[in-house]
Amino acid sequence: MRAAVAERYGPPEVVRIVEMPMPAPRRREVLVRVRSVAVTVADARVRGSRYPRGFTPFARAAFGILRPRRPVLGMAFSGTIEALGSEVQGLSVGDAVAGMTGFGMGAHAEYVAVAATKVVPKPAGVSHDEAAAVLFGGSTALAYLRGKAAVQPGATVLVNGASGAVGSAAVQLAKHLGATVTAVTSTANVELVRKLGADEVVDYTATPAAELTTKYDVVMDAVGNIGLAAGRRLLTEHGVLLLVVADFWDLLRARGNAKAGTPPERAEDFAELLGLVADGHLTAVIDDAVAEDGLEALVAAHARVDSGRKVGDLVIHP
Repeated sequence: MRAAVAERYGPPEVVRIVEMPMPAPRRREVLVRVRSVAVTVADARVRGSRYPRGFTPFARAAFGILRPRRPVLGMAFSGTIEALGSEVQGLSVGDAVAGMTGFGMGAHAEYVAVAATKVVPKPAGVSHDEAAAVLFGGSTALAYLRGKAAVQPGATVLVNGASGAVGSAAVQLAKHLGATVTAVTSTANVELVRKLGADEVVDYTATPAAELTTKYDVVMDAVGNIGLAAGRRLLTEHGVLLLVVADFWDLLRARGNAKAGTPPERAEDFAELLGLVADGHLTAVIDDAVAEDGLEALVAAHARVDSGRKVGDLVIHP
């Protein structure tokens, strides 16, 4: 099969296409033919070894000291089952599924073997592109808003970075949970964020999020440019600060009303998100800046992520 590999750390151009043996599913895995796969901030961080301040030594230990330990990147995917492990039940060859591979990555390829517990059926009314695009940001946003902040109807929520993969999902999910949402984004994405349902939109080129004077029940920083001290100043008395992107020092100090950390990847969340897309309650935001398709599009896709101008997630078709 064809796969994209990053065998050393560096710019987007380190990614190249190679022929690799077809993976064989273990007894509790499924082999999925990848129809659509996201190119995320997480993929670009691993490829370039570019992490929030203080995290590089720990990330290198996890992902490879001198080079990526898992050269085939890619986490969020959608496709069809080609083979089943001997102990897999409840799934069949030919089923359309979507899921995430976690730290195992490996989905920037024509096929990926993944634990059966990490995939869920894809609803017929959801495209492979929508499924691949919504899972990475959507699962993070859901875990933070509902899991860490317990957002209730009537809450006021500020989303910083509202046009990215996490932020665009967070705006919609917060509205779905009954919140009033203020979204912070760039001038170019103001109208997009309004269409996603934000009640108020702040253009950060005129007013940076950290300089806002209004206080909110929940402040979600999906960019990493607010920080712990400024974020807490934006909270109501019983508010919660969600540091989706935090440097190592803020992570260590995130206590009490400040929450941080890697969110879980749960199949039940994947199923819920896909159901919301199918029902029209959640839009999968897909960046269309990369015109080239196939694995060959990965270099341009990584460059788009590195530019900081990506909206939602990029999706390619291996």
